[in-house]
Amino acid sequence: MSSSGTSSFDVDLFVIGGGSGGVRAARIAAGYGARVMLAEEYRVGGTCVIRGCVPKKLMVYASRFADDFHDAEGFGWSVGETRFDWATLIRNKDREIDRLEGIYRANLDKAGVEVIDSRAVIEDAHTVHVLKTGARVRARVILVAVGAHPTLEPVIPGGELGITSNEVFHLETQPKRILVVGGGYIAVEFAGVFAGLGSEVTLLHRGDKLLRGFDEDVRDALGEAYLQRGIDLALGTTLTRLEKTPDGIAATLSDGSVRVVDQVLVATGRRPNTTGLGLEKAGITVDEVGAIPVDGYSQTLVPSIYAVGDVTNRANLTPIAIREGHAFADTVFGPKPTIVDHDLIPTAVFSTPEIGVIGCGEAAARAIYGEIDVYKTAFRPMKATLSGGKDRVFMKLIVDRDSDKVVGVHIMGHDAGEMIQLAGIAVTMGATKADFDRTVAVHPTAAEELVTMRTPVVVKKPVAVG
Repeated sequence: MSSSGTSSFDVDLFVIGGGSGGVRAARIAAGYGARVMLAEEYRVGGTCVIRGCVPKKLMVYASRFADDFHDAEGFGWSVGETRFDWATLIRNKDREIDRLEGIYRANLDKAGVEVIDSRAVIEDAHTVHVLKTGARVRARVILVAVGAHPTLEPVIPGGELGITSNEVFHLETQPKRILVVGGGYIAVEFAGVFAGLGSEVTLLHRGDKLLRGFDEDVRDALGEAYLQRGIDLALGTTLTRLEKTPDGIAATLSDGSVRVVDQVLVATGRRPNTTGLGLEKAGITVDEVGAIPVDGYSQTLVPSIYAVGDVTNRANLTPIAIREGHAFADTVFGPKPTIVDHDLIPTAVFSTPEIGVIGCGEAAARAIYGEIDVYKTAFRPMKATLSGGKDRVFMKLIVDRDSDKVVGVHIMGHDAGEMIQLAGIAVTMGATKADFDRTVAVHPTAAEELVTMRTPVVVKKPVAVG
């Protein structure tokens, strides 16, 4: 490897970070014939595969079996005594993560990408320092795909007693009492997981509703569902102090109350992994949260350096990082200049009940489109008629009145994530309400309600004064 200042390069592309975005970019660039090197200091696969979406979804599945056992009785099944073993779940989860990491590494190897198990930092616009070996690699293009990390914020006395979404996957024992702090995806998902596994759960959030930024009806419906499931919602409240006691961790809240729990999971936010990366040496200044500013092609102000995924803090979702990585490779090595559209993204929250969303909420749609029509329905799912389950399904369509386009779909209920992926195709193609209406319903399903809502709800407009 060269450390000279000549115009020759050791590689065409050096990728810093082996998560979803970096791996995709490396493989696609290599497919175009680029010489690619990738450095990862932890495990290949990134947050999603190693300590994010994948292990979380496995834990979500585990948490829902209690409902299945209960529901079975209404259909004539005698399930008998059940018992959950945390250690078995964690052991099997770890084995699956190991398998997936092996697949990621094998795919990089097949693509001809050289993987270096080391932290790497930037020294200038074309030079990367591999800390493990001391080597300095000259690269024509550098891609930063280092993701983000959870934080224990805001800082409070005793805050170090809390854990983040990194440590929660490796707890040796299941906490019987857990306080989850936060109101976003991660907080509501883990609150649902632990409640389903039988833990006593308190979900604390400074806002008056969960899932800021989601449609208000969805936020209300999830809050009601979580209360129904026995989750203690401490809304409009903050955490002020944690103290270790003989009985666990005493958490003092802003209202003066104290909850004694076994674990405190802090899920209040994530920050890009840019500290100590050497960006300033190349002339790159991060923003106030530590994210790397980029243009539509993921290029920084330094022409030879690009960034994709959570480190850019655009849309922090795994499929977006993958798409950004692919678009980067197409643009720089294709060449097929490609800009990723961040405006219309289907997404799911794996709470229980599950949530699937694409497009605008009602308030945002009114601000953007003016006149809209809103269609919504709430019902007991068919399975609950015999099981006696209390979960309900909620669905909402938002339509731009002028164009008749469906600009928002919101679903809460079983398999909402699966439904929104398919509904997302229609919305992305620009489907109108008339297109939904002329689609034949699949009966009996919950999803048929998406194509059978005919009458918009009447929304009362404020009365003008004066």
